[in-house]
Amino acid sequence: MDTLNAMATFVRAVDLGSLSAAARELRTTQPTVSKAVAALERHVGVRLLERSTARLAPTDEGRVFLDHARRVLDLQAEALDQVRGHARAPTGQLRINAPLAIGQLRLNAWLLDFLKMHTAVSAELILNDRFVDLAEEGMDVALRLGGAPPPHVVAREVGRSRRGVVASPAYLASAPRIRRPADLSRHEVLRFAWAASLDTLVLDGPRGTRETVPVAGRYRVNSSMAIREGLLLGAGPGLAPDWLVQDLLDSGALVRVLPAWHAEPQRAWVMYPSLRYRPARSRMLVDALCDSVPSWPGFRAA
Repeated sequence: MDTLNAMATFVRAVDLGSLSAAARELRTTQPTVSKAVAALERHVGVRLLERSTARLAPTDEGRVFLDHARRVLDLQAEALDQVRGHARAPTGQLRINAPLAIGQLRLNAWLLDFLKMHTAVSAELILNDRFVDLAEEGMDVALRLGGAPPPHVVAREVGRSRRGVVASPAYLASAPRIRRPADLSRHEVLRFAWAASLDTLVLDGPRGTRETVPVAGRYRVNSSMAIREGLLLGAGPGLAPDWLVQDLLDSGALVRVLPAWHAEPQRAWVMYPSLRYRPARSRMLVDALCDSVPSWPGFRAA
């Protein structure tokens, strides 16, 4: 049995959630993949996968083996990189994770351009708004937004995005005037569900002033794209990072409310697992993101 090949097949089957998906990616048949995984299970003496019609999932022993298999495959890639040096362009697949909204609005198009420049590299972009354990889920790189990253990853802050109150011109034309932060209390403010502080906005203003404003509203949603759409539809004012609405501000579809006031900026981080060898393709992607994110619409250098 080709143990390394069987381990690679097992890892991809877990990552993709099915034997047939792994077979398609590896350009082989589903029975071939199934036989490779079964041979690996016989070799290690335990069952590694729970097979069901819904989704493939590792057993408890399979999860332990999965982590070790990733390390072995990383070491193999490192050995090949060291031997080959820089004689050829980076190759292989990247798995990248990012939040839905920034993935759709900014990262997706950028990544497609990146692949045009590096034709020997392929990419799998996984978009979701939950915090992903990069090592456990086999991610090479993640782009995340928010506060300080967890200690088990390596993180580089790559940009910051101003956060301010915005609204549609149509909403402002029919709503009470907003001249100062306290006026927001008279409006139904669109808010992000699960935010650290749902019922107040903390805004910094001219000459170092700061105001904490109680806000209310009947609508909260856990999607940045839904907040964006709600603002466009005139559902109310809302606090938004510039990267989410910069194109709408530029076109006039949204306008800044209280432009002299802003909340703490949103920080952008590029992260990768701290315990994994990073092949050349991963290092290249991280460096490219660090160079590019500050120039994306709505961002500035950290």
